[in-house]
Amino acid sequence: MKSMLLRGFLFGAVAVQAFAAAPRIFTCKVGSFEVHMLEESSGPGRPSILLGISPADLEKYAPGGNFQSEVNTFLIQGGGRTVVVDTGFGGAIFESMKKLGVNPADVDAVLITHMHGDHIGGLQKDGRALFPKAKVYVARQERDYWLGARNDPGARAALAPYRGRVETFAPGKFDANPPELLPGIRAIAAFGHTPGHTLFLLESGGQKFLVWGDLMHAEKIQFPLPSISVSYDTDPEAAAASRLEVLRYVAGNNISVGGMHLIFPAVGTVRAAGEGYAFSAAE
Repeated sequence: MKSMLLRGFLFGAVAVQAFAAAPRIFTCKVGSFEVHMLEESSGPGRPSILLGISPADLEKYAPGGNFQSEVNTFLIQGGGRTVVVDTGFGGAIFESMKKLGVNPADVDAVLITHMHGDHIGGLQKDGRALFPKAKVYVARQERDYWLGARNDPGARAALAPYRGRVETFAPGKFDANPPELLPGIRAIAAFGHTPGHTLFLLESGGQKFLVWGDLMHAEKIQFPLPSISVSYDTDPEAAAASRLEVLRYVAGNNISVGGMHLIFPAVGTVRAAGEGYAFSAAE
């Protein structure tokens, strides 16, 4: 596919390219990996999801209660593999993949950060696997929660067509030899948003990039106020603790990040700022 190149530059430790698309796509190089952020949808966020925020802080960081949020997915190519991280609602991801010249049958693995509907909605349709050859990777804690304790029909239906091709794992901490699911891709535990919420750390050629799933939903508020959780969090206190731990680590180690609810380009770097953090988005 020929892309409409807008610009290329070195952003933090990641060489970034962007090209126009509808829905939008943002592409970056991480060593030998090519990482594509695929925008599923974009729109206004709802202040009512923010837990414990004061009216003064809401007005300071989101005047009038206005902030944007997105649903994003990621597609990773490198090492002879094509990998999808989350599937959104199952709509725009396939349009974006087509623009990139990627057929769903080309996908080798689907990595699931967690099993909310806006992350697993593109795994199946009418009982048919939409990634017919892919193995699905999901944290054991996450699978057990949604298929066991909650017996969630949506989660069960999402995994059913992949019987025999679902790989579970126990994600680990940054500095505790987290499991390598695929060459250059490790699974990082960040529990709280859900019981098995998992981040995926890419490392190649001395560069690192973290796909951090739903670590935050409202970047204008949760970077400067990382203790603010949202109503979607299964355990808001644990979610806040995970968010602080991850923010400290990526800021202290110059690791670029991408998020499922960060706004376009949804890729950038994090730095400490006052009592919180600040995000510098790729241009």
